[in-house]
Amino acid sequence: MDTDKLIYRAMTMPDIPAILAIEHEAFTSPWSEEAFVNELTNNMFARYMVMEYRGEVLGYGGMWVIMDEAHITNIAVRADVRGMGLGNRLLEQLQRTAAFFGAARMTLEVRVSNELAQSLYRKFGFQPSGIRPRYYSDNNEDALIMWAELDVERLKSGERRY
Repeated sequence: MDTDKLIYRAMTMPDIPAILAIEHEAFTSPWSEEAFVNELTNNMFARYMVMEYRGEVLGYGGMWVIMDEAHITNIAVRADVRGMGLGNRLLEQLQRTAAFFGAARMTLEVRVSNELAQSLYRKFGFQPSGIRPRYYSDNNEDALIMWAELDVERLKSGERRY
């Protein structure tokens, strides 16, 4: 895959079926169609994007940008293209978009058992800052809260981390 030909764009309503397929592959408690529709139509803080290659959605990410903080709500890559560094690219694009919309810091929650995701987030400057007990409703697993200070100048310049 020629990763220089990846396209990042705003998520639209026609993307939702592809997003739901990825959501079901990636998460034990996937979001519903209604949740995504609500984010795209009713949440003025929401910023959702897709990563596309040759017209196919390979991944997506969403966040809420409120004042100078961005909160990642979800990020996932299609199962058949995992392990190719696409999560790195998508997370960096989310950080770049957050900086564009005025965020200086970014946060997220991740399952305490999800070491792979935590490793990715650490590469992008996220550090643990607390625990949300019994955050995940499917099994009452705790969530690790992570925060990152955004390097706004680097992100706005287009310089890549990877």
